[in-house]
Amino acid sequence: MNINRSTLIIALVAVLALAALFVGQNRMEQAPQAANSDQLVPHFEVDPFWPQPLPNQWLLGRTIGVAVDARDHVFIVHRDSPDMFMSQELGLDRGVASCCTAAPPILEFDPDGNLVNGWGGPVEGGEYEWPASNHGIEVAANGDVWIGGNGSTDSHILVFTRDGDYIRTIGEPGNLPDSNSTTHFSRVAEIAIDAANNEAWIADGYGNRRVVVLDATTGEFKNFWGAYGNQPDDDANNTYIPGEPLPQQFRPPVHCAEPSADELIYVCDRGADRIQVFQRDGTFVKEGLVAPATLSGSTWDISFSHDPEQEFIYLADGSNMLVHVLERESLEVLYTFGDGGRQPGLFFGTHSIVTDSAGDVYTTETYEGKRVQKFVHRGLVPLGDIRPGAPWPASEIH
Repeated sequence: MNINRSTLIIALVAVLALAALFVGQNRMEQAPQAANSDQLVPHFEVDPFWPQPLPNQWLLGRTIGVAVDARDHVFIVHRDSPDMFMSQELGLDRGVASCCTAAPPILEFDPDGNLVNGWGGPVEGGEYEWPASNHGIEVAANGDVWIGGNGSTDSHILVFTRDGDYIRTIGEPGNLPDSNSTTHFSRVAEIAIDAANNEAWIADGYGNRRVVVLDATTGEFKNFWGAYGNQPDDDANNTYIPGEPLPQQFRPPVHCAEPSADELIYVCDRGADRIQVFQRDGTFVKEGLVAPATLSGSTWDISFSHDPEQEFIYLADGSNMLVHVLERESLEVLYTFGDGGRQPGLFFGTHSIVTDSAGDVYTTETYEGKRVQKFVHRGLVPLGDIRPGAPWPASEIH
């Protein structure tokens, strides 16, 4: 059989292309193994019975925020509008079946998963303008509940008591993006309150391209900045192409801004698959990429481990349906848990994440995931002993 030179070259190029694709996918889907397999890392098991079943034939919609208060009560925010559900789900509302109806948008659970309270939503002629699309929740040290919104003209933050009584609005509702405004936001993704410094950190957001810091008492704008500490520029090219130089502006959504105990600020630049770290004055410190071949964004939300050094970061990745466990100092991914699916410990649209005082982790899921899950901290184990996938007890894996 005669094979000419050009045919051989074409075949070789095809083989190399397939090999490159395989390597790229491998790098995206598997956690790095550069860390020492003897390194001790936190180990989790999903609690399939948390929370307890909801009363009143209530259902959750897209669940897009989670927070823990000083009592280890867990607060979630979900989208309860009818367009978040299939018509068959709301049979009670439609008068065609005994089940079901949407739960109130803010739900509070005690540490055992019992529902404590539910409230929120628009009030006709009320004092406040409820977001068109709820997004993000935080509980301050005094128990006040802060929520944002990422509807097209959601440009404000609402503050309530833990029981749902309205306190105030921060920012002017109804505005379009302006990443240099000091009077409004644009589609806030997440809020984090630093009680020690009386500051609220705002991931701003889906419309704007910045981090904002507020006085937590007055709501006054104190500072804001974009990627690398740059002045935000809404018109700058922020295209993200894996393997190419990283954009000099955030690529919305800017999805988290989380202060650490050592007074650094960790920012989720979801659209560019990266975490950027800053000093509190906006001075850039470092950045790390997570699953950098993810074209739909990998860095959705973070929480820190509950040890004095906050040695680890837990990162929710709703595109790859995982939680990544990172070493905070190096921003290196040590391992992942979860995978795509509907069973306990698996995910569909891993959206938000938080850690309680026991070190247990809670996640929420958007899209059709529509739930909150609890992962119990089972102590530290050697990295080499970690099994990927659903974090079930070893005795239950066949």
